[in-house]
Amino acid sequence: MAEIILHHYPTSPFSEKVRVAFGLKNLAWRSVEIPVIMPKPDLMPLTGGYRKTPVMQIGADIYCDTQIIMRELQRRHPELPLTPAGHEGVAEALAFWADRTLFWSAVGVVMGAIGDQLPEAFHKDRSAFSGRPVDPSRLKAMAPVARDQLYAGLAHVESMLADGRAFLLGGLPSLADVAVYNPVWFVLKRLGAPVPPFDKVPKVVAWAERLGRFGNGRPTDMAPGEALDIAERSEPDTPAGVDDGDPSGLKAGTHVSVTPDDTGKVPVTGELVTLNAHEIAVRRTSERLGTVVVHFPRAGFVLSPAD
Repeated sequence: MAEIILHHYPTSPFSEKVRVAFGLKNLAWRSVEIPVIMPKPDLMPLTGGYRKTPVMQIGADIYCDTQIIMRELQRRHPELPLTPAGHEGVAEALAFWADRTLFWSAVGVVMGAIGDQLPEAFHKDRSAFSGRPVDPSRLKAMAPVARDQLYAGLAHVESMLADGRAFLLGGLPSLADVAVYNPVWFVLKRLGAPVPPFDKVPKVVAWAERLGRFGNGRPTDMAPGEALDIAERSEPDTPAGVDDGDPSGLKAGTHVSVTPDDTGKVPVTGELVTLNAHEIAVRRTSERLGTVVVHFPRAGFVLSPAD
């Protein structure tokens, strides 16, 4: 089986979500460290423009966004299921809530505390990423609101743990745990405990410590150029295909554009090869790499025919 390659950087919270999943499954993986801000010259040839972190690569298949990364990890390594039988929908719904709601409250808390200590290049990059100016003084002013929203979200998590369960859906960790852990880890890693509101949710703090003990699997470093070489000499896996009667009306082979609907709205274009309720994949060809297939989740991405 081809090696798992993760393109990431150490302080990336969504990368930690994936790294903890590697730990839960005790997976060996190759670590390619990418820049925190643009440009990312060794990542763009793989993704076709997608700039968010992390990106997982397996041969010439490139997985963008942690939703599809988790789904692919589970498909290839079904041991210790991330979506336990009977709780698949609950695990995925909690993960989507954590990614789209809880995470941004955590970002507000962290950036309100340290935003004015970060370099101007970071602010410019994140302004382009978010589509609106990143102003450290405004981030600091909004920090109390972010703290209160984070507290409201973590109170739900605290109540899930109130019956003494070890993890959010029972005795074993799941996709819900790694997704909620992402914003919790981000705040505690950058600001420490018991920074408010974590002084009010002791079960969440204990749960995070418990989950963190699984570690990050078995990484070994890889140079960016080596990852590109692997993509160049590999062939993508056979795509899953386009569902008949998909609500979009799009067919296999259509030249399409795939764009995140929230931040980092850089379209990726290619030939549509997979489309279903959970996944979009496009085939791209370049002189440097030959053919790669870039995979995205369906939720949170805008799919349209390319001009």
